[in-house]
Order: sequence, then C-alpha cells, then structure tokens
Amino acid sequence: MNTIKEIDLNLLVYLDVLLRERNVTRAAAQLNITQPAMSNGLKRLRGLLNDPILVRTSEGMRPTERALGMQESLRTVLYSVEEMIQPIREFEAATSNRVFRIMASDYAASTLMPRLLNTLDEQAPNVSLDIMTPSDISFHDVENGKVDLAINRFEKLPQSFHQKVLWQDEFSCLIHKQHPLLNNYSLDEYLKAEHVWVSKTGFGVGVGMDPRDIQKLGWVDDALDKLNRRRHIKVFTRNYHVAMYLAREGLVATLPTRAAKLYQNDDTLIIKEPPFSIPALTLTMIWSPLLQHDAGHRWFRQIVAETAATQR
Repeated sequence: MNTIKEIDLNLLVYLDVLLRERNVTRAAAQLNITQPAMSNGLKRLRGLLNDPILVRTSEGMRPTERALGMQESLRTVLYSVEEMIQPIREFEAATSNRVFRIMASDYAASTLMPRLLNTLDEQAPNVSLDIMTPSDISFHDVENGKVDLAINRFEKLPQSFHQKVLWQDEFSCLIHKQHPLLNNYSLDEYLKAEHVWVSKTGFGVGVGMDPRDIQKLGWVDDALDKLNRRRHIKVFTRNYHVAMYLAREGLVATLPTRAAKLYQNDDTLIIKEPPFSIPALTLTMIWSPLLQHDAGHRWFRQIVAETAATQR
C-alpha cells in the first residue's frame, strides 16, 4: 500500500499535466522540463499506480479508465495546495497597474466593457484590460489562471470552475426601416426574408456552419425548429457587429437585445420584438479556482458583477 511519505508529490503535478495534454512532449513543455524527464515521470507513475495511465491508440494517447477516474480529485487536491501557498496580499485598486485578461465575445465586450471602463477610470485608473476572443484561448488557459475571466454563453463547463451569471438577455430583430417585412410584420413574412446568423459560444476555433444542422445553429433556429419552421440564412458570422452592419444592407438580424440597442440611434434601422418566442440568453463569467482567493481578482470580479447589474 502506498503512503504519502513514500510518494514524490511532484508526480501528481506530472500526472495532472499528462492527463490534460495527453502528450508527453506537450506536458514537458508545460512544466518546462525535458521530454526524457517527463517520460521518466510517466514511467514512475505507472509503477506507482500499477496502471499504464496513458495508452497509445490510432487517435493518439488516451487515458486509462483509472486515470480518468482520478482526474477530478487530482485537480481538487492541486487547487487546494495552490490556494494554501499563495501569499496574502492586499489589493490597492487606486495605485495598481495590473492587467486583467478577459475572454469575451464581441457581444459581451461591446455591451459590458464601455461601462466597466468608466468604473475603472474612477477606481483604478492604471489598471488595464486585455480582451481576447473565444478563439484565442482554451479551457486549459482559464483552468490554469492564464486568463482572469471568461465571459460568454457556455453550454458545458468543468465542475472545478467558479462561475457567476451576469445577466439574462432577450432577443430583438434589427431591420432596415425600408425592409418590406415591416409592412406586414408576421412570422410568415419573417421567414420569407433573408437573414444573417450570428453566434459564438464557448471556446476554440469555430467550424463551418451547415444550414441543415439545426442542433448547431443555436437559440433562434432552435426556437423556430420547435415550431417546425426554418428561416433562410444568407450569411453566417461569428461577429455581432458584422451582423448588425448587414442589417443596414437589408438582411434581418435576430440577436440579443442589448446588442441590438447599440444601434438604437441609427436612423436606418428599426428594433422589433421577434414574431415568435425565443428563450433568453444567459451571460456568465467563469474563472479558475487558482484565482478564487486572489485579492485583486476578488475586487475585479465584484466590479464586473456590479457593472453588469446596472447594465440595461
């Protein structure tokens, strides 16, 4: 029977990175050690656990059932140790020059960041923001604390992440004021129009869209599918401002209301409630357990949440 006194605890760090990367070379790079050193660590882990840990398949290295079963508990243990050894520091917002890194869709950035910047100018004038897109980072980046916050709509999240709902948003249609749809605003006429689709959730590089794949089209088309109806999508985009600009060119843009209101002063566009029911969108911010007790991060999370609460 193995006891804690007999175990090199560095092996737990090795195991954690190996299970995430599933590649000895990448795991070694993550820990800034040589590949032979990581290979030796994997060999020692196999002996310690009497399990292969990673096995080679036609699709690359895959964890064994036992290794996968250990992963969540292992992360919990390592997070606890990380939190325990972090130095306790006060955060002085007024004098801090910290850079907070945020992953946000352009919808979240456009609707939230202007007011957030006003608050930062008042309370922390030297704090900077580094805003990245969902395609720039991965869950691993958030999990490892390389990104302070990720703000978006998420389908699924690792249980280890902390999260807070910032708001729920209804949907609106952005339509050119001379569009014939406005002469008889109904579901049937809505479906006859040409539409621009926009969405970007979660993380990673997007993939090509297929109008026939309703399950991947998201909120608007899922709601229509429940009515056994479909719209004609002329353009697919992952950028909300592109969608809103194309509304000026005659396409119908159905998007979150807070985004549509960014163009409420554009005298070429009309904002209308959709002619059918669409479930509300939930905007959530998530962060790593490694940052949960960081004083500066606590302050920043509170500022973001308070700003979102005042956003209408």
